[in-house]
Parts: sequence; structure tokens; C-alpha cells
Amino acid sequence: MPPSDSSTDSSTPGRFEYAGLDRVLHERARLGIVTSLAAHPQGLAFNDLKSLCGLTDGNLSRHLTVLEQAGLIAVTKEFERRRPRTLCRLTRQGRERFTEYLRQLTQVVADAAAVTRPVSESRVRAPRPALPHAPA
Repeated sequence: MPPSDSSTDSSTPGRFEYAGLDRVLHERARLGIVTSLAAHPQGLAFNDLKSLCGLTDGNLSRHLTVLEQAGLIAVTKEFERRRPRTLCRLTRQGRERFTEYLRQLTQVVADAAAVTRPVSESRVRAPRPALPHAPA
């Protein structure tokens, strides 16, 4: 029997551990924030990010603090036309961790797809009866 490939052998210890699913990123609001920032490398203003992610001021502020403390984002405060503006952008470390997170999440989806079948495929069709032979 050939050696098993640990990437496909579901009996390998730790095979479904998914250690790359970063707990800081694996939260709905923070995942939305980081995805938005990944799509906007120049960064996003606080209000734009709030709108894109459907969060309140307080909720967004709290999640930004967590992401900033983890080194995933940089938050800068500046003035634009005499008005304060908070700009958020993904750091290099944040982009790398997000890329690894997505790689791991892709593996989760692939593993789940391998064991999940649509209902129509799971039904077993009864064999058709054989047609009687016509006399020659």
C-alpha cells in the first residue's frame, strides 16, 4: 500500500486542526474590516469602513483597537480641511497573516466539499430492468 498523503488522509492526527485560522481574524466584524482594507491598499477612512462593514462607531473602534494591538492594521489620525480624519490601513504583517488565514480557510472549504454531496448525488438510482431480447 502506498504511503498516505497527510493532506488527503482524514485519519492523520491533527489533520482538521486548522491552526492557521487566526482567532483575531476569525471573527465576523474583524474579518469584514480586514477584507475591506485588503481591497483598499491605500487605506479607508473610519466612516467609509464603518459603512462598508455595517458597524456602529463604538463597535468599529473596539475592533480596530484589537486589530491594531495585534499589529494587523495601522490607524492614523490627521486633519483634512480642518476636520479630523481617521485613516485605517492593513500593515505588511496584517496582509501576510490575512493571506495565511485565507489559505487555511480555503483548505477548510476544500475539506468540507470533499465530504459533502448535493442531495441529488446521494440518491442511489435503482437499476433499469433489462429489456427482453427480441427474437432473431
